[in-house]
Amino acid sequence: MKNRIGFISLGCCKNLVDAERMITLLQSNGYSIASSTGDSDLIVVNTCGFINPSIVESTEAIKEALDTGKPVVVTGCLGARKEFLQQQFRRVNLVGITGPQDYDGVNRMICEALPLNNGRHNCFRDAPVPGTKLTPSHYAYLKISEGCSNHCSFCAIPGLRGKMISRPIDEIMYEADRLIERGTSELIVVAQDTMAYGRDLPDLKRSYGGREYSSDIISLVDFLAEKDIWVRLHYLYPYNTIDSLIPYMQDGKIIPYLDIPFQHSSPRILKLMRRPGNIERLADRILEWKEKIPELCIRTSCIVGFPGETEDDFENLLDFIRKVRLDRVGCFIYSNVDGVKANELPDQISEEVKQERYDRFMEVQQKISLENMNRKIGSIQEAVVDDIDREEQVIITRSKFDSPEIDGQIYIPYDSDQTALLPQIGEHIRTRIYDANEYDLFGELPDAVQPSAEK
Repeated sequence: MKNRIGFISLGCCKNLVDAERMITLLQSNGYSIASSTGDSDLIVVNTCGFINPSIVESTEAIKEALDTGKPVVVTGCLGARKEFLQQQFRRVNLVGITGPQDYDGVNRMICEALPLNNGRHNCFRDAPVPGTKLTPSHYAYLKISEGCSNHCSFCAIPGLRGKMISRPIDEIMYEADRLIERGTSELIVVAQDTMAYGRDLPDLKRSYGGREYSSDIISLVDFLAEKDIWVRLHYLYPYNTIDSLIPYMQDGKIIPYLDIPFQHSSPRILKLMRRPGNIERLADRILEWKEKIPELCIRTSCIVGFPGETEDDFENLLDFIRKVRLDRVGCFIYSNVDGVKANELPDQISEEVKQERYDRFMEVQQKISLENMNRKIGSIQEAVVDDIDREEQVIITRSKFDSPEIDGQIYIPYDSDQTALLPQIGEHIRTRIYDANEYDLFGELPDAVQPSAEK
């Protein structure tokens, strides 16, 4: 019986959550998930369409899938641009195109292209929550809303995923508890705009565990903070309400880690981007947060080469990162994306200038990052074991200041005679740091690995 589905999932962790839900739904209908596309009977490509490099990666993945001759279903953000994909790919084996989070649509397309005669499949069956996870068992992404109601001039997400729709808070709490019961020791809360969670549900209250909760981010954090796990928050739009998270971090209830995409620091450019523009106040707040929590780790992303960016604007950005000295900083070169307002702005920047500014930005930030990392040499760090590379004889771990896939790692080498001391995947250990580079740390394997009491 042909029932094996191959999955290619690209883009961010929110897309990964969508893939997990689609897989769970398909499995509940009687399909199996192939270990590779080569072993599959049909291929699903879960695309990203956020920026031009993502679009290129997604179209290449679609072409490779179609070249196998197998039926292909395209979903995800780029799938929202159906006409574009239909013009790009005039293939008979492209059996369906749909946008992000259309679980029923993907399920229905697969049911039609690869029907099962097992009496089980139902194109509208609800997927159990939580379902199949594509992450290691010790951490999981907890998506609390879909879409975004902001109007940043460079961003295509609202056009691709729609306005923000928050999940009822009791559903999120139920999923969190079930994941913890499975052994998850780190929950990573994600959304397009995490701090705005529940603003579309201002009067919705739900009961869970004998207590009534409002649907807002602080109520959710208050609930998660009582769990004996690492709680990490991502994609925090720079609202003033971020200040309300600091006491939870001071008390060790949630990880002292803030992921806030600042994008720029020049008030003029921020205005063109349609982003909050009081960057001086924000810089002062960052320094205040670090005074309260010296170990606080802040991750951000910045855009260089935005239309109209002058040399003074760019120098303003360099001065900002020198002042706040953030730990994790990603930099993107601006590129026009279909459907965004920034395409219409005058004074587009040449590719040569964009690249030159990117290189200068990274040179400054890498120096800051290396100085920050070098200060950790000699310290004892709590780390969670993500993997063990037995061929290279190295334990791959993360501190609480590192989110999986996007931040650095702590590499702990070991000798052949130390294999009896190796920890388990997902175990928390302590390691002494002996070296560092711009992104990663290097630690020692203790003589006897003891699980860390802190989670």
